[in-house]
Amino acid sequence: MSRHAQFKFRLYVAGDALNSAQARANLAALCRAHLAGRYQIDIVDVFKEPKRALADAIFMTPTLVKLAPLPERTIVGTLSQTQTVLQALGLFGVSA
Repeated sequence: MSRHAQFKFRLYVAGDALNSAQARANLAALCRAHLAGRYQIDIVDVFKEPKRALADAIFMTPTLVKLAPLPERTIVGTLSQTQTVLQALGLFGVSA
């Protein structure tokens, strides 16, 4: 994987629920620390876009999907265990 690859994430949240707020904050902090200037985050609120969540097969929130670079990876939860999240998303060893 290129050190300069652009990362694209989609985070599915349930409104302002505590777990969703934690996931948003944790993802933003992780990206700032490990992918500075090389990431895009799209937030999908399943309350506002329930049909999209169903079409994308999202049944739990918060759910994070790494869309790019491939392979696509998915992780569910608040993303509070940074090292575990990095490994699950295939980002272990990637730094800014």
